[in-house]
Amino acid sequence: MMKHILLAFQFLTIVPIRVSGTVSERDIARSAAFFPLVGAFQGLLAALAALLLIKVFPPDITSGLVLLLLTASSGGFDLDGLADMADALSVKATGNAQADQERRLAVMKDSSIGAMGVLALIMSILLKFLFIHRLFLDNSIFTGASVLFLMPVFSKWITVPAMYHGISARRDGLGRIFLNNVKKNTVAFASALLLLIYIAVAELHLSKAYGQGSITLFFILFALFYLLSFLSVRFSAKRFGGLTGDVFGALSEISEILFLAVITLWLQHFI
Repeated sequence: MMKHILLAFQFLTIVPIRVSGTVSERDIARSAAFFPLVGAFQGLLAALAALLLIKVFPPDITSGLVLLLLTASSGGFDLDGLADMADALSVKATGNAQADQERRLAVMKDSSIGAMGVLALIMSILLKFLFIHRLFLDNSIFTGASVLFLMPVFSKWITVPAMYHGISARRDGLGRIFLNNVKKNTVAFASALLLLIYIAVAELHLSKAYGQGSITLFFILFALFYLLSFLSVRFSAKRFGGLTGDVFGALSEISEILFLAVITLWLQHFI
């Protein structure tokens, strides 16, 4: 189990971890079960940073610094995936579906970034900044810290059901290993871990502040994220012939924006 946890941290963060011994494709796939745990680590960094920074900085600067910390902790891998996918989607269709898919995959593999990729990066960072800033302005710091803690937990979990339902667009690469080997039990374990982490946060603050509505919120988020995961699989199959590592990164970024949007609406209108 420890090997799988360390592999999950190795794949998703810049934490300098080395896994000793032989690592099989099965080991790599099983590490996906612990993706929510990695998200909890990143969320803990963000929550603690928010609690400390808000004492010395105004909400807007605190929001920017917390966002910077979250991005740095993952090495910007998800943002890179979002930019690559945005550039690939800007490829105009020619009517030849297979040729279009190959061109889009080639664009995603290109190390350069185009106009759509830049726009996607700007909009992703801007939207998350605005949501986080509003979160601090309208709610207690403990609510803000709780939301920041949970955001990467959900955004790391969402890739796991996508791995189970999806197929690989390429014959090589790390994404292919996950897509070919993640099974139902991996999704079930990751989902159970997601629930346990959420319950812990609810017990510490959310349920005390918002009552039973915090439980309803979990099921809303779970359903929306699973739906987004499934739709991304269908969309990617049509546009790229399957999923890639860049698509996983983009899915994680988009899910964080969705998470913040749902939380904002819930806090404003449903409690």
